[in-house]
Amino acid sequence: MAEVVIVDHREQAGELAAHAIRSLIEQQPDAVLGLATGSTPLPVYQALARSLEANPLDVSAVRGFALDEYVGLPEGHPESYRAVITREVVEPLGLTPSLVHLPGYNSPAIETAGANYERDITDAGGIDLQILGIGSTGHIGFNEPGSSFASLTRIKTLTEQTRQDNARFFDSIDDVPRHCLTQGLGTILRARHLVLLAFGEGKADAIAAAVEGPLTASQPGSAIQLHPHVTVLVDEAAASKLQNADYYRYTWANRPDWQTI
Repeated sequence: MAEVVIVDHREQAGELAAHAIRSLIEQQPDAVLGLATGSTPLPVYQALARSLEANPLDVSAVRGFALDEYVGLPEGHPESYRAVITREVVEPLGLTPSLVHLPGYNSPAIETAGANYERDITDAGGIDLQILGIGSTGHIGFNEPGSSFASLTRIKTLTEQTRQDNARFFDSIDDVPRHCLTQGLGTILRARHLVLLAFGEGKADAIAAAVEGPLTASQPGSAIQLHPHVTVLVDEAAASKLQNADYYRYTWANRPDWQTI
């Protein structure tokens, strides 16, 4: 079972996740982080940036692998995930740019980009902590409904719902790419610790399906149930359809003094 932590607000979730990441880096200076984009993980990166400013820590050896990248955007586009990761993660945290990678970054041919990314993650020793959001369709990464639990990094076609959800970052939905490169569910499940965040009522159905629903490719987020170390950080609105919410609150309130996420 995933550990579900219900927080009062997203900033509290960000602080918890940032503390876990900082502790990891203190123990392992060359830690490998799995980096999600979008609005959901921003509180994590912002809290970690504040922590590093208040109490500096050498992060120059930290490595990162982004979950996904759009296909078809021109180089330098401000909504490419390369640009987003640079301005929201690499620069605020002071990471070494050359150590933070995105799918397709080292592939001259799109056909081999997925296999190359898988190789690079393996060569880095695997991902220590993977940050995740979840879409209204239940997707994690860009693994849309129907994705295999064994899938690896590959090209996916985005659903119209996902394109509509992401249209707020573009001038119009017509500008949202139809394809992406994404880590597969199998890739994500190899990370040693998954930290899934969700905020708002619009994510309540997806969170309930991921945490308490059946294992099904129709709800890709349910793949987290197969992982031995998952932390789900949600606000009250995102937790509103969890049947066992009271139990999750009870277990978090009564955790051992030494336990963190």
